[in-house]
Amino acid sequence: MSTATVASTAPVPSPPRALNVSRTTATAARVLRQLRHDPRTIALLILVPCVLLVLLRYVFDGSPHTFDNIGASLLGIFPLITMFLVTSIATLRERTSGTLERLLAMPLGKGDLIAGYALAFGTLAIIQSALATGLALWMLGLDVTGSPWLLLLVALLDALLGTALGLFVSAFAASEFQAVQFMPAVIFPQLLLCGLFTPRSEMHPVLTAISDALPMSYAVDGMNEVLKHTDVTATFVRDVLVVAGSALLVLGLGAATLRRRTA
Repeated sequence: MSTATVASTAPVPSPPRALNVSRTTATAARVLRQLRHDPRTIALLILVPCVLLVLLRYVFDGSPHTFDNIGASLLGIFPLITMFLVTSIATLRERTSGTLERLLAMPLGKGDLIAGYALAFGTLAIIQSALATGLALWMLGLDVTGSPWLLLLVALLDALLGTALGLFVSAFAASEFQAVQFMPAVIFPQLLLCGLFTPRSEMHPVLTAISDALPMSYAVDGMNEVLKHTDVTATFVRDVLVVAGSALLVLGLGAATLRRRTA
């Protein structure tokens, strides 16, 4: 048998499918090292939500009650939007530069890659959510009835949902500009229908039904539950589970879109 025949019949190793802790953490560490050298991205992630909260607080300086009503909701919306933007652009940059192509040729499973990205951006989401929540509660005077830890939990889950959505939509964009263009399609409808501007029950029945299927609606509902109730309610548990489940579902869809683009 010739050498060419042996080479052609030899099995081609496939990347591992099971999640591996060391591969996942190595991927997360690599992403964090890259982000460390990008101060503009760090500023967008960490500082912009805080600056927007401060701006909003003094826009309603003459009506603190208004800030109390919408401030908690925006604690969930701002992290979701910023994490969506940064994650979609950063992931697309790695797709177009060929980094993902090279990584997929290595013994690295799709689950490891997606989990590593989620872990890296999730770490930043924890910092972002903690700073924004602490600023709103202890410096801007946001008045909430429930526990600040529950507020932080919802803010963190919203940021993770934004990360998952950003990873997912990056598969369908060919440039960073196109990644930003997905924001009106993915984020703006949720923003308009989440109940921030008017209670969802007062919308047209068709829009109410649509809003019931959008995860941002449950993020805002969860924040409002903390705003109004001292204890953990059944509605709050439902909202948290829906947001967390949506993030996991979208992460799974993001893993399914990871494929080699060249032969």
